[in-house]
Order: sequence, then C-alpha cells, then structure tokens
Amino acid sequence: MGSLAETNGVAVGRTTVHRLIAEEGSVLMPGIQDPFSAAICYKTGFKACFVSGFGVSAALLGLPDFGLLTTAEVVGVVRRITAASPNLCVVVDGDTGGGGPLNVQRFIKDLIAAGAKGVFLEDQVWPKKCGHMRGKAVVPVEEHALKIAAAREAIGDSDFFLVARTDARAPHGLQEAIRRANIYREAGADATFVEAPANREELDEVVKGVKGLRIANMIEGGKTPLHTPGEFKEMGFHLIAHSLSTLYATTKALVDIMKVLKDKGTTRDDLDKMVSFSEFNDMISLESWYELESKFKNFTPKSLES
Repeated sequence: MGSLAETNGVAVGRTTVHRLIAEEGSVLMPGIQDPFSAAICYKTGFKACFVSGFGVSAALLGLPDFGLLTTAEVVGVVRRITAASPNLCVVVDGDTGGGGPLNVQRFIKDLIAAGAKGVFLEDQVWPKKCGHMRGKAVVPVEEHALKIAAAREAIGDSDFFLVARTDARAPHGLQEAIRRANIYREAGADATFVEAPANREELDEVVKGVKGLRIANMIEGGKTPLHTPGEFKEMGFHLIAHSLSTLYATTKALVDIMKVLKDKGTTRDDLDKMVSFSEFNDMISLESWYELESKFKNFTPKSLES
C-alpha cells in the first residue's frame, strides 16, 4: 500500500478509523444496537459508533451477552445499520469470530461487504461472556493469534480496522493480558484491547506495557473506572467505546414509561418523559421521504406527454 504519513504516531490514510484517531487523538464511540440508535448517534454529531454484542443480544434476542448471537445475526444487524447511517464509521463487536480461522475470514469478508469499518475479535473460550461478567476463560494465545493473522489476510487492502481483544486479565492477571496484546499486534492487529482493567494503576500499566494503538471500554457499573476521552488521551489510549450507555438509558426510559402506563393508564401528565411526534419524525428524517415520494408521484413518461 506504500508509505503512509503519520500524525502523532498514527498512520494517516490507512483506514477510516486511523484517520479519525490521527485527527482527534482519542476517539469516542457510543455503543449502539440497531439502526435507530445509529441514526441518533450520527445526528448527535458522532463520527463513529460501536455495535455492542451485549446490546444486539438484548435488542435482537432479549437475551444476555452469553455467546447466544450468531455471526449471521450480527452481520444482518450491521447491514441494516450501515444502510440507515451510511456516513457513520461502524466498528463491530465480533466476539470470537464465529469459529476457527476460516470462519473468521468469512465473517470479516461479510462485515466488509455489509459496510462495517472495523471489528473487535476476542480470545475467550466459546461460548463467550460479557467482558465484565464472572466465569470467563481464554483460549491458548497461539490459537487467537492465528485468528488475528487470518483476519488480517481477509482484510487485505480494505478500509477495515482490526482490534484484537484479550480477556486474560480476569483469569490470568494483567501481565499475561499485556503479553497477549503484544503478540496479537505482531499477528496483524491494528490495535489491541485489554478488557476490564480494575483501576487507574492498571490502565497506566496497560499503556506502559502494550505497544501501538490501545483501546479502552467504559461500562457503567463495570470493572474499569469511568474516564473522559481527554483523560484517556492524556493516559495514552486512542479509541474509547462507551458500549452500554445508550442501552442502559433506553432501558430506564422504557421501564419508567411502562410503569406510568401500568399505574395511570395514560401518559397525558408525563409527556416530558418522551420526545414529541415531530421530534421523533425529525430523528428518522421523515421529510426527506415525503420529498422522495413526491418526486415519483410527478413522473410522466415522455411517450405519454403527447
């Protein structure tokens, strides 16, 4: 692909995600789980988002992040998200990649065809669990490194950012997680993600020990303390996923309005808890669809004009 210019040590022009990191230093990606949350993410002004496996499992299946999603289901959701928000940089939680190296290659190619711009692949034993749940286990480091190498080959020259995630912190300690992250980088990852550091000291250890671009994940109520993108930029992290904020907020709103309906049977005294009809229509760009409809209502074939 030739030589690439660098800004703050980040290759510029290699992928969309590389360019965003070079421009901003530390990029915040809200977690989303469906086309509607992606559309709101883009309209709010974000350039990138993270398709959370936790969120998709809840929204699509109504089930916990317990290895129950299939790769085909994930690709289907991603395809609908990118169709609804084509200008949003979509990075996907790919869990363990769907199997062995050949499964990973097919999954990567399907994500690229669906319009995604990146993926996280983790080294958990299947069926995986949310990175902040108990009972996690990881595969041998060589096994996941092979998957990362296979993913790199499948990506080729595509505009696609590969993140290798390790969940070794909980079962084997932070230093083993750092060792694995560096091995996965050597195998071809664009960036690495040590899941669930327990405190600021461990975050600093990750920055000190992990080479290249580094990822952090913010989960309210999770194991890692919450920090701002500015604080992460100062520490030395480059990509920040706020994986579950929108899901948690949506859940609270749903629970609250359901209680109102159950207790009162009407929402007439609680309209402040909701957006208005017109506000919602603005979110889904209703007027543009009226314009498109009118365009085709007025079409007359030339052969009929005379």
